[in-house]
Amino acid sequence: MATVELWGALREAVGDKTSIDIEARTIRELMQKLEDRYPQLLPHIEEGIAVSINGTIYQDSWQQPLPDGAEIYLLPRIQGG
Repeated sequence: MATVELWGALREAVGDKTSIDIEARTIRELMQKLEDRYPQLLPHIEEGIAVSINGTIYQDSWQQPLPDGAEIYLLPRIQGG
């Protein structure tokens, strides 16, 4: 089970929770389960959410594993320029 910390507008989409516990093995599975459990997150997921795992940010690495006990943060997608 992973504890996922939420940031900014993502908190509002899950009822103002700062974190949620969810069972997932990869970023793809995490996003699918979040979408199923919290449909209000769908617009944010479609826009793009950055996932920080133990301090490393992943934006398009859907198969990235979620290690047991990892520190996981969801952030609005980071735009580059």
